[in-house]
Amino acid sequence: MVTSRVFSFLAAGGLAGILWSGQLLAEAPEPLDQKQLNKAVEADPYGAFIKAFEAGDELTEAEFSAERGVGAKVSQDGQRFSRLPRADLGKFGEWSTHLPARETGPVAQSCISCHSAPYANGAGPNPLNGVVDPLHTGDPSRYLHRNTPHLFALAAVQRIAEEMTADLKAQEAKLGETACATNAPVTRKLKTKGIGFGKLEANPNSAKDGTGCMADFDRSGIEGVDEDLVVRMFGWKGSHATIRAFTRHAAHNELGMQADELVGSHDGDHDGVTGELTVGDLTALSIYMAALERPTSKLELAGLGLLDLPPQEKAQIERGEQAFGEAQCASCHVPTLKINAPIFSEPSLQEGFYEEVFPSGQDAAEAGLSANTAVWFDMTTDSPNNHVELPDGTKKNLGAFRKTEDGGALVSWYSDFKRHDMGHKLADPVDVHGFGASVWPTASLAGVGSTGPWLHDGNATTLEDAIVAHGGGAEKSRLAYEALPETDREALIAFLENLIIVDLDPEEDEDEGF
Repeated sequence: MVTSRVFSFLAAGGLAGILWSGQLLAEAPEPLDQKQLNKAVEADPYGAFIKAFEAGDELTEAEFSAERGVGAKVSQDGQRFSRLPRADLGKFGEWSTHLPARETGPVAQSCISCHSAPYANGAGPNPLNGVVDPLHTGDPSRYLHRNTPHLFALAAVQRIAEEMTADLKAQEAKLGETACATNAPVTRKLKTKGIGFGKLEANPNSAKDGTGCMADFDRSGIEGVDEDLVVRMFGWKGSHATIRAFTRHAAHNELGMQADELVGSHDGDHDGVTGELTVGDLTALSIYMAALERPTSKLELAGLGLLDLPPQEKAQIERGEQAFGEAQCASCHVPTLKINAPIFSEPSLQEGFYEEVFPSGQDAAEAGLSANTAVWFDMTTDSPNNHVELPDGTKKNLGAFRKTEDGGALVSWYSDFKRHDMGHKLADPVDVHGFGASVWPTASLAGVGSTGPWLHDGNATTLEDAIVAHGGGAEKSRLAYEALPETDREALIAFLENLIIVDLDPEEDEDEGF
């Protein structure tokens, strides 16, 4: 593993801060064969997880070359990268004729050249914003601007979404059974993990061939999720259900690295290279981002004796947490959700999250991606990063999520995993997905103190800027925040700044073989 940052961790227990040493990029590793990874799973499941994690680490830090396929044929004159979408380039093989349709870029040779704050795999500053033209308008006034999100502990996002989806679909099935059993319309409110998703109505409809009743559903009352009830949280608009889908989309657009499962043997970006990312590479990247260390907080680190937090600052943060609730921020940015079964699997085992057929048309199982040989890990024990020694000499895996007595996991992600109308100030210039230009899934606040600038476009230079931009369904909460006394508003911001991402000792992680 090539480390791209250096931290000094004081013996007194304080975080001395980050000493940036510049990003040290590595050459791209050899492509990972999924079928060889499957054999590793059969021989040693945990060893296969570590193998996939390490391979994903190398891939995110790799500086891909043109020979490996990075970039694309943007224009006839040999341009490979473009900071701006080029819908004006429509000749054969040029930007606007690539398959799949390109939204932006390519803009970079490596993942961590954009995902860099507070360290590798993190967020990105304004200059690294993506400029996106998914509708190929060629009109800069209709371009979308996307700030770089962090990639830490994404298993939590997918597993919460998977469990919510399974619960919602079970409620749908039960409602249909009830409508058929009673031969009458039935309506129920949809709710999972304490979050309401509107209502669903089922009407009995006996099959004309006499085989039984199949309920028809009125889905007009569903809120905050697609009508198929699949909770999608990846991408700023929640357009992808899985880390895998999100990753291959980003690789295609930002890097010009086309995954085999996206294009097969077709050279969709006309750069003269095929086989740019294997099925195994996508598995490794997904596992790596899933298993990265979770965000933490200053309060947690102080409670463990790992950070010297002055009493006055601690009291302000604690008051800010109370103000966060009083301003109704927690109604959408739900502080903690529970995962009942904290086992992340790639591929997923959940309907709506696994693919039997890749976008390329290839059968996933034939390509080696099968539930029978899934790479998996326990989110409460297996995170390879942030293994620390506490002042009392005990060791703690601070990268893993907190385990409950019944074997679940508590995840402080500060989201309700639901879409909301956020008002005109946060609206895109175009509605790409059809559910509203001003509609967004609730952004996580985990690590928010380490990942400025804020909002989907990086337009908020302070956390207060981000709060006062809220409108639509968040209007009442914004007004409640503005009505707080100044000291309470300052405390609330201090609470948000306390939600951080830290790498406590990357050198030690390497020494331990991670």
